[in-house]
Amino acid sequence: MSVLLVKNMNHGFGDRAIFEDVSFRLLKGEHVGLIGANGEGKSTFMNIVTDKLMPDEGKVVWSNNVRVGYMDQHAALVKGQSVRDALRDAFKYLFDLEAEMNSLYEKMGEVKEEELNKMLERTATIQDLLDHNGFYVIDPKVEEIAKGLGLSGVGLDKDVDDLSGGQRTKILLGKLLLQKPDILLLDEPTNYLDEEHIEWLKRYLQSYENAFILISHDIPFLNEVVNLVYHVEERKLTRYVGDHTEFMRLYEDNKKRHEQAFEKQQKEIARLEDFVARNKANVATSNMAKSRQKKLDKMDVLELSKDKPKPEFRFKQARTAGKVIFETKDLVIGYDSPLTKPLNLAMERGQKIALVGANGLGKSTLLKSLLGKVKPLSGEVELGDYQHIGYFEQEDKSGNTNSCMEEIWQEFPGKTQYEIRASLAKCGLTTKQIESKIMVLSGGEAAKVRLCKILNNETNILIFDEPTNHLDVDAKEELKQALIAYKGTILLVSHEPEFYRDIITETWNCEDWTTKIV
Repeated sequence: MSVLLVKNMNHGFGDRAIFEDVSFRLLKGEHVGLIGANGEGKSTFMNIVTDKLMPDEGKVVWSNNVRVGYMDQHAALVKGQSVRDALRDAFKYLFDLEAEMNSLYEKMGEVKEEELNKMLERTATIQDLLDHNGFYVIDPKVEEIAKGLGLSGVGLDKDVDDLSGGQRTKILLGKLLLQKPDILLLDEPTNYLDEEHIEWLKRYLQSYENAFILISHDIPFLNEVVNLVYHVEERKLTRYVGDHTEFMRLYEDNKKRHEQAFEKQQKEIARLEDFVARNKANVATSNMAKSRQKKLDKMDVLELSKDKPKPEFRFKQARTAGKVIFETKDLVIGYDSPLTKPLNLAMERGQKIALVGANGLGKSTLLKSLLGKVKPLSGEVELGDYQHIGYFEQEDKSGNTNSCMEEIWQEFPGKTQYEIRASLAKCGLTTKQIESKIMVLSGGEAAKVRLCKILNNETNILIFDEPTNHLDVDAKEELKQALIAYKGTILLVSHEPEFYRDIITETWNCEDWTTKIV
């Protein structure tokens, strides 16, 4: 039975078409991976099926009484709520029912018998609903999800406004899982989750009895949890049965067959056109020429897919840095309260270090403290000589109204328009994307613009905070190879061992020096 049906959907932004005549069907219990390169329209598709965007044409039809849970890349939390209350919000409809039932009990002593019977019927119905939906075991459920996603150590009474980006994402995800909707829509849920909790989410989704649609560029994760793949490419949506590995096999087979059919058809077209050209003026053969021209006119001409611009990342090397990159003396980092014990760390030229550990332990704060962007609570940081640093932040939170061109031009005013376009194209951005405002780009497209700035500066130290969040498969692999080839020093925060394992020379586990309960 279909829980969601999309029929003949068209959608675009301005003169940029995103979808053309797209149809999609989701059946009960299907676990779907929605995949495609950055900017192909995956998040747009999610916004359309959840009525956040209206398609230009076509229909989106949900079956009756379907509860939909959607967590996008930019969902928000209410300031002033505790972690526990934010998670309990998943059961708001049950708390509303309890409030209605208690209100009815309070009024029962004031009504006549006929009204009392109606009230008793309603309270009995509500009680059944509360019992059936596990209302009296909400707190154990909340604690189970909190533990699974690593929120227990944060403290369930802590204000959500005091949490890191990763911890806030975990709350939104936990709230959604507690709701157990009939269909779960997840847009890159593993971003900001550390390895242990990605593993927990993987097991949860493997046993999830309802349907879900998952956007992710984490291939090992996709392979473990999906049984169907919908591929977004060139304004179309194509269905493949199986996991991501099976999709890649079928996709390459289909591509090869299409290329062979294209070549065969091109030879046939050339043969027919040659016959027509040689025989149309000859009275004896002109009818045959007309017949072949009609055949040409009716032919459904195949086209090859346009090759997507592949990113090329090559970091420019600055002069060699001094031997010492940084040294900390009893450094304590944090904001209102300490996140770490006093740290005495040192990094030397040529080291490539991954900072790992659960969210909220201060990995991003440590990077910012080393760079002088956040003042330490105590202690000091000593930096070495001749440092040219390329710093990649997790996300640019500002509503950036610059176009991609303007953003790079501000950084490199001496470059020509051609040079800026070429730099952005090398990062895998299309002409349309290059001319768009940054605020309308997908997370992956915006990350490529930020990478473009670093790639065009000479550096000898790279400090990267979760650079693979939102990057598609091609960009992620290209970045990995560029970092392996980089001759300078690297300090990297990442939750993807598949990405950083071949890059680094050693790992620092932040759980070894945190003041938090892990």
